[in-house]
Amino acid sequence: MNDDEEIEFASEPDASYSGADATPRAADLDVRSKLALQMLKQVQQSITHVIQLLEDGDTTRATRQMVNFVMGKKSFEQTVEQETGACTHEGVFDGMFVVTSAGLRHAVPENYASKSKLVEGDMMKLIVTPDGRHVYKQIAPIERRRMTGLLGVDSVSNTPIVIVGEDVYKVLQASVSYHKGVPGDEVVILVPGSGKSVWAALERVLGR
Repeated sequence: MNDDEEIEFASEPDASYSGADATPRAADLDVRSKLALQMLKQVQQSITHVIQLLEDGDTTRATRQMVNFVMGKKSFEQTVEQETGACTHEGVFDGMFVVTSAGLRHAVPENYASKSKLVEGDMMKLIVTPDGRHVYKQIAPIERRRMTGLLGVDSVSNTPIVIVGEDVYKVLQASVSYHKGVPGDEVVILVPGSGKSVWAALERVLGR
């Protein structure tokens, strides 16, 4: 299966998840279009200025300009929130939730996490629209590594796990259902490139 292939999961999608391609309302679209144009002009000017500074060998001012650009981006996002009523959160995916710097936890629908093959540690953005829709976006994937293991079931929680040697990883039920995996199957999982993790993303089932 190709990474860009559309996936339909067997379980029903979370009603609160509208996806990254949700259609905005007309009023919001008009406001966003104007703000987007403003932001693009600022980006163009900032990049042009940074390029000129680097060509002149002035790395100190170029670095300062980039810092100002990042701060301006945050200010722009705050303006969008004020104008549209949307609320933006950024955080780290922990296998089931987006955990923000403030310690808030927002549940990520299993279908979305499975389809996107999210890995514990990925940076994500959550936009809560005025009408209560949740739009998720993966903004900074961490480095991944593939591992092969055996699909099993946790005897206590009755939830799917993958056993790799002496290590045990949790995997989402939605991805197991889609791949029609059963205990004993050999599977390929994705885990963080370094360090330990509790969760893994199920990439595919190899068979028994």
